Amino acid sequence: MSKLAQAFNKLPDNSKGALILLVAAAGFSSMALLIKLAGLRLHVVQIIFVRQMIMTLIMLPKISKSFPQSIKSTRPGLHLLRISIALVAMLSGFTAVINMPLADATAIGFAKSFFVTIFAIIILRETVGPRRWIATILGFSGVIIMLQPGGDSFSIYGIYAAVGAVAAGLVMVIIRLLSRTEAPATILIYQAVGVGLVLAIPAYLFWQSPTVNEWLLMLLIGITGYWSQMANIYAYKFGEASLLAPLEYTRLIYATTLGIVVFSTYPATETIIGSVIVVIASAYTIHREATLKRIAQRNTAARQKTEQ
Repeated sequence: MSKLAQAFNKLPDNSKGALILLVAAAGFSSMALLIKLAGLRLHVVQIIFVRQMIMTLIMLPKISKSFPQSIKSTRPGLHLLRISIALVAMLSGFTAVINMPLADATAIGFAKSFFVTIFAIIILRETVGPRRWIATILGFSGVIIMLQPGGDSFSIYGIYAAVGAVAAGLVMVIIRLLSRTEAPATILIYQAVGVGLVLAIPAYLFWQSPTVNEWLLMLLIGITGYWSQMANIYAYKFGEASLLAPLEYTRLIYATTLGIVVFSTYPATETIIGSVIVVIASAYTIHREATLKRIAQRNTAARQKTEQ
């Protein structure tokens, strides 16, 4: 074992989770940059299709090792719904990334936290208190500031980013439902393979022969996307969600830096103001949700102890 690995193992779990999450955030931001570069000439459908195929190939050993258990599901209809909505999230989100400054697309994408709250009320019948409602309303005001509807700098691609956030929020709630009965690997496999199959014909219709550099970009998009997702999962496996959640917003720092270095694009004043509001509101929403979850778990444990 290397000295670096030994030093990592000696760290507290929350510190381990924080370091891994910072790496995951850098990975997601790098993937967004790669998507933007590939999208300079290639169609977004082609990029997503190749990405899903690469992710499927990476997961193939895991699928075959536990086949057919790895694809057994008691809720195939819910998987199909998740695939459909994930497709909307990817098409909208990737289109926004390709056509907007990285910082803008990333900041609007954080609005998914507010939609998770709304869909959790509608679908999961969760109860939301006044503080989370205030945070949600405040967050939406930040998104409106960034979108600037009716303003001179309004862009249709901002709407794409918002639609991607809505769909991503709904996907998160569906994953909560699926995780009650399905293994994480099964959920990931259905999404990766399902989206790829749905896009097979559209990708053929929009296909343009990639250059060597474009093939390399798409290969890196698939690899970076997979390992960033895995790093994100492991980060929360080590650390507490309420402590780690604010670190998710380092993606905005990474995206802004990459946008300046690679494309010489600086975030507008409205983007800075709106993103600060969104980050504060969504960080509070996630923190409050984690706090309430811990309280519920403690109450359940105390009730079980009393019953014994």
